[in-house]
Amino acid sequence: MTSPSLRTFDPADIAWLTEAHQTLYAAEEGFDDTFGPLVRSILETFAGSHDPNCEAGWIAQIGDAPVGSIFCVRHSDTHAKLRLFLLLPAARGQGLGRVLLDACTTFARAKGYQGMTLWTHAEHKAACRLYERAGWTCTRSEAVHSFGRDLTEQTWDLRFVDPHEGR
Repeated sequence: MTSPSLRTFDPADIAWLTEAHQTLYAAEEGFDDTFGPLVRSILETFAGSHDPNCEAGWIAQIGDAPVGSIFCVRHSDTHAKLRLFLLLPAARGQGLGRVLLDACTTFARAKGYQGMTLWTHAEHKAACRLYERAGWTCTRSEAVHSFGRDLTEQTWDLRFVDPHEGR
């Protein structure tokens, strides 16, 4: 079996990523067809205006087949936002989710961000466990009706520890 790899997001990935998000979230979470257009809008905005000095996106591949994604975008002067974290079922259980998460947080730290934030749903239990194991903290949780179903929307934050703090 070919080892997984990461490559830089290319605007040509927009159609695949939109379809993958829409199909996976419809099948696994019962999301309606409003989710795909939101994903496409986020991707088109990123492709058209992201600042490569402080923002990046990665596509996970096994061989030539894309199997996942993650994006680091500017949220404020001091914090980045993790977006569009996706891993197809066939690629799960191999540690690739952690590889994607590490690539994103390593990039954010290297660009001088003091921390990161992300938005998800509590129903994404595996992703939430991964965030928690990686040191993220759930800072907000709220019942909502989104994408055609009742969900628990969450905000998670990760504060990067300054190695000079406490001295």
